Amino acid sequence: MLTRTSTQSLTTQLAERFAERIRTRLLAPGARLPSVRECARQQGVSPHTVVAAYDQLLAQGLVEARRQRGFFVRDAAPAAAAPEARTTRESALGGAMLSSGVPADASSLIRGMFHRQSDKPQPGMGVFPPDWMDSTFMPTSLRRLTSTRALQEISLQYGEPAGDSALRRSLSQKLIGTNIPAGPEQILTTIGATHALDIVSRTLLRAGDPVMVEEPGWAIEFARLEALGMRILPVPRRADGPDLAVMAQYCETHKPKLFVSVSVLHNPTGYSLTPGSAHRVLQLANQHDFHIVEDDTYSHLAPEHATRLCALDGLQRTIYVSGFAKILAPNWRIGFLAAPPALFGRLLETKLLATLTTPALFERALAWCIDQGQLRRHAERVRLRLDGARARTVKLALAHGCRFESEPAGLFGWVDTGVDTDALTQRMLDEGYLLAPGSLFHARRPPSTLMRINFATAQDAAFWKVFGRVRG
Repeated sequence: MLTRTSTQSLTTQLAERFAERIRTRLLAPGARLPSVRECARQQGVSPHTVVAAYDQLLAQGLVEARRQRGFFVRDAAPAAAAPEARTTRESALGGAMLSSGVPADASSLIRGMFHRQSDKPQPGMGVFPPDWMDSTFMPTSLRRLTSTRALQEISLQYGEPAGDSALRRSLSQKLIGTNIPAGPEQILTTIGATHALDIVSRTLLRAGDPVMVEEPGWAIEFARLEALGMRILPVPRRADGPDLAVMAQYCETHKPKLFVSVSVLHNPTGYSLTPGSAHRVLQLANQHDFHIVEDDTYSHLAPEHATRLCALDGLQRTIYVSGFAKILAPNWRIGFLAAPPALFGRLLETKLLATLTTPALFERALAWCIDQGQLRRHAERVRLRLDGARARTVKLALAHGCRFESEPAGLFGWVDTGVDTDALTQRMLDEGYLLAPGSLFHARRPPSTLMRINFATAQDAAFWKVFGRVRG
């Protein structure tokens, strides 16, 4: 908060607050700053102080004034797209969807999601709090592999191109337990699930190819595909699965090459696919000749026997992607994909071009955690703890006038606040809290009253008290 006891003037403090958010991309290029009157009210200062602070930002080249519209964050390095690469942002069923350049607004907000605001629990974050991940078995697994001889055997060579064989055998058994028939020779380890998605995209797609992606959906996936020059076709996500009518019309009109889906505990809604919807999606894929990437990032939190496209399809048109950042250790960056044999060689070549191999030390340690049952027991403990956190968070959210857009499930809640959450996000930053506004989960970022909350970090009553006051 601004303080009158600081050696800096209120004007300088306010200007530096906005400057820091602009530089760290918490305020994206093109974002509108609060009006002078609104900012003065929010910060408890005079309009003169706000005008002086905005003048400092103008002088630093961080914002621009637009006549009768207000102050906006400047885009310091606008992309110059080639004429043939430019496409228009059109309706959900018309023409090419998004420009082929990197979307500055989306990528800016994504970087903001990883920028720690304070020591307070952060409801907008996408991972469990560190104390939930604390364990003794992970250090134990690493110590087993760090003797001089073992370390040399693992580290002083490139390792297996497809990934550590011990881990691929463990993953194969794990997948068979969920009825996904993937042998070790069909599994490729990656540097996290995002890397696996990127390998698939770079192997199967070329710039300009149409790709169906669920909406609302993962902001990084929208930005990643845009950066590769793909045409994004947003498919509304329903409680039972993707909107099949929209998918069918896309298939007739655009001939998409790929469909990216989070079937189980969808981010951000928490929805899970039903068998009937899954069968229809697979029928469309066979009829119109496209592949499906099933991102099962939240598999460790999912109910048993959840419907998965890869299980029904038997890895014919489907490619399975998952990782361990959510349940084990975000910075270990271990992910994997399981693919049809006919595609595996091409996917492996793409991995080799980008990373050669992946770190075998962590992969071998993870294999031990899986084989010893440590990961399974840890996931069970996390699920039980999450159930309690979810119940507490739901009560707090409802008590503060929010409504759940979808049935609360998994790690995330999709909450209607009744106010513009882009504006609310900026006000909550002043209080030390980072939110995940609903616009972040849409390809074209329309204004939204929704936000995604993390049940593990939103069970703090102090947050909801501040939320209620700031929302007004």
